[in-house]
Amino acid sequence: MLIDAEQRFVKEQEANFDLQLIEKVNMGDRQAFHDLYNRHYKRVFALTLRLTANESLAEEALQEVFVQLWQKLSSFDGKAKFTTWLHSVAANITISYLRRQTNWLQKVVSFEQAGMPEQEVDMCHGLNGLDKYIVRLPEKARLVFVLFAVEGYRHEEIAEQLNMAVGSSKAQYHRARSLLKEWMSNETD
Repeated sequence: MLIDAEQRFVKEQEANFDLQLIEKVNMGDRQAFHDLYNRHYKRVFALTLRLTANESLAEEALQEVFVQLWQKLSSFDGKAKFTTWLHSVAANITISYLRRQTNWLQKVVSFEQAGMPEQEVDMCHGLNGLDKYIVRLPEKARLVFVLFAVEGYRHEEIAEQLNMAVGSSKAQYHRARSLLKEWMSNETD
């Protein structure tokens, strides 16, 4: 009980600090934006990496997220926690970024984008646990899985965001789960 109260207090202090930084950023304070970036870039990078399954694309998407965040921060209204809003913005920007990359790539070569090859997963720093399997998923299955299971979106929201039917979102989620179970069971055998 005491630990829960302490954790709530710490989270409230962090949220208040974010709000103070946002206020300073909205007044043009670049150092405050740098501080905000340092507080949140690891979490945002983890999300961009899960969504892109490519370390260099994840870094580019991360950069895009924070460039747009600088431009859109004044639209944060404080109705949700900043971290919740930031994750939503980061997911939307990363998906848009992926669409632009995929459209360009499809003009050059046509294929269904697979996930990160197993050899690259081993070389990618910071991937452990479930993340090392998530990045191997095919793109649509990975996007749906991350948005539904990791980020907590509903299938209706995912379908709208990814321009697919709700049933397709559910099917891609089940495809991802099946692949993850298979890969994880193979590793334990």
